[in-house]
Amino acid sequence: MSAANKILSEKPTELELQVAQAFIDLEAQTDLKAELRPLQFKSIREVDVNGGKKALAIFVPCPTLPAYRKVQTRLTRELEKKFPDRHVVFLAERRILPKPHRGSKQKQKRPRSRTLTAVHDKILEDLVFPTEITGKRVRYLVGGNKIQKVLLDSKDSTAVDYKLDSFQQLYQRLTGKQVVFEIPSDTY
Repeated sequence: MSAANKILSEKPTELELQVAQAFIDLEAQTDLKAELRPLQFKSIREVDVNGGKKALAIFVPCPTLPAYRKVQTRLTRELEKKFPDRHVVFLAERRILPKPHRGSKQKQKRPRSRTLTAVHDKILEDLVFPTEITGKRVRYLVGGNKIQKVLLDSKDSTAVDYKLDSFQQLYQRLTGKQVVFEIPSDTY
């Protein structure tokens, strides 16, 4: 199987081909062969993060997200070994449908899962995947800006603690919203 078969886009970039080749290498040498063979991805976006690091956002088709979730922790770890200066995140490719306006002749009602708010919430969940979001707070600043504070589960703090800046920068770049991630301590 060639690297181009792992990519669902017409003209893959050099980075997408490198990641697809890494997928094929992992498929050949690990016991994840059965799980990795059917997996494909749509595109990859590289984002600069503070500290000279970069983050790779790998966009996958929405129906294949549960298959990715089964092997995501191990796959992320292996890809971060192959690309040592980058953090790897898997996100589902979701579509936001426009708000219906007065003159539109829509045949169907817009599904709740295609609204802007629902898609941004799902992006947030995909971003921090091995951990769970335990709480959200919105802080309104004096100038009218908002900062969303997201509280993550403390049991997985070692797995995502070093990626919090990457999560923040990626979410800012993808949605335009400011967010701050925190892992509360369990000491009372």
